[in-house]
Amino acid sequence: MNGTTGSLDRIEQQIDIDASAERVWELVSTAGWWINDDRVVEHRIEEQGSRVVVHDEKWGAFTLGIESLDAPRYAAFRWFSAPPAAAEPDPASDALTSTLVEFWVEDRDGGVVLRVAESGFEGLDRSAEERRKMFDENTEGWAIELGFARDHLANETVAGLPADLPAVR
Repeated sequence: MNGTTGSLDRIEQQIDIDASAERVWELVSTAGWWINDDRVVEHRIEEQGSRVVVHDEKWGAFTLGIESLDAPRYAAFRWFSAPPAAAEPDPASDALTSTLVEFWVEDRDGGVVLRVAESGFEGLDRSAEERRKMFDENTEGWAIELGFARDHLANETVAGLPADLPAVR
């Protein structure tokens, strides 16, 4: 796993996962799969136009925008740190209240490399101190969540569960 790009605007990390691209895709294409405490859990997801609200029992509700889903290689979401200004996407106002979370699934011998990038911290309508805190917390959080993804997918394989089970939603 890696850390950051050197700026306070973009976090990049990656992890090797011993699972097929299709199985990893089922997980990473699920909005908010990374909102967890100690493992990947199922969430209630409420659709609101082109956005979704992910409800987590511990952490509460999070609004996400689905930017792009290109199976089984790339998924991108807007992760709002404040309620969106409009019900539908508005690039100008969305950039003030959200970061862009991107996932890439790349083949390697024995499985895949899952890469994540979260960017847009410097454009958030927050104080420099708040942006730095979010950046630092999310840098640590992505390392943890990628490990949860690896463990979740490995546990399914070890348990002998079929690879085509629906993703945790």
